[in-house]
Amino acid sequence: MRGGGGGREDGVPDDLCARLRRFEGRPAATAGVGKDPVNLPMIRHWCEAMGDDHPAYRGPDAVAPPTMLQAWTMGGLSGHTDRSSEYDALFALLDGAGYTSVVATDCEQEYLRPLRPGALITFDAVIESVSDRKTTKLGTGHFVTTRMDVHADGEPAGTHRFRILKYAPARAGGRPPRAEPPPRRPRPVINRDNAGFWDGVAAHTLLIQRCTGCGRLWLPWLPGCLDCGGQEWDTVEAGGAGTVHSYVVMHHPPFPAFDPPYAVALVELEEGVRMVSNVVGVAYDEVRIGMPVRLEFLRVDGELELPVFRAVTGAGATGGGEG
Repeated sequence: MRGGGGGREDGVPDDLCARLRRFEGRPAATAGVGKDPVNLPMIRHWCEAMGDDHPAYRGPDAVAPPTMLQAWTMGGLSGHTDRSSEYDALFALLDGAGYTSVVATDCEQEYLRPLRPGALITFDAVIESVSDRKTTKLGTGHFVTTRMDVHADGEPAGTHRFRILKYAPARAGGRPPRAEPPPRRPRPVINRDNAGFWDGVAAHTLLIQRCTGCGRLWLPWLPGCLDCGGQEWDTVEAGGAGTVHSYVVMHHPPFPAFDPPYAVALVELEEGVRMVSNVVGVAYDEVRIGMPVRLEFLRVDGELELPVFRAVTGAGATGGGEG
């Protein structure tokens, strides 16, 4: 998911913004080498941690889970030794301007080929962008995006974009130094793999992917079938009926544009797939496992509309949890 934070603090970049922008396009790491080749023990540990028991990640013909792409490039407890002087200079400039805190906000990955045990991983990274000054609930700072191009045995294997916020913490008990517009709900990350889903939402339809090979249905949207590996699929429109399979009541941490406590539910649709969304029409402490719900679309601001589920009047069941 993509993290953007608040809005621009002013209409034009100041001198610091201009200096920061000069780092765009400069290398963050050059000719980096993974500390270990792709290997089965790391794949096993990853799958155990993630609860992923797909057979493609086991046995003599195993491949690494695609989302392990960054894992083969990480520095581990001993840290990175391949960062560029330009990358260090950028962070020194941000630190010197008072933006000494850091938080990771999101990442995006693109996969070009499967990674198999024994492959030697190399990578290059570039400082892709530095944002204008932004004000978030955490504080004011700049978003820095790096793009890493990963190779396996010299062949392109994938791209990893990583975004962090370098910020000056907001004053305890006080307001940000400048007025800012009311916070907006986070924007969904729309890419070529899920654009059709959001096109459906714009048309007030909830589209489920269906494999044209084995017939499996799935949500959220993915490039291919998790059962047979097929890359061909079509869509079916959800009827809109479902039940609360599980839920959690969020008390902390607070996020801009959200007013805790509120319930986040895992809804099982009548088609057999599940999705995470909000339950509306009842108080957060009235949501129950097994509660019937019905799909509707909620416009949260002038640009964003989201699928949510309205509790069916008179529904009730026991169970649930808080977090």
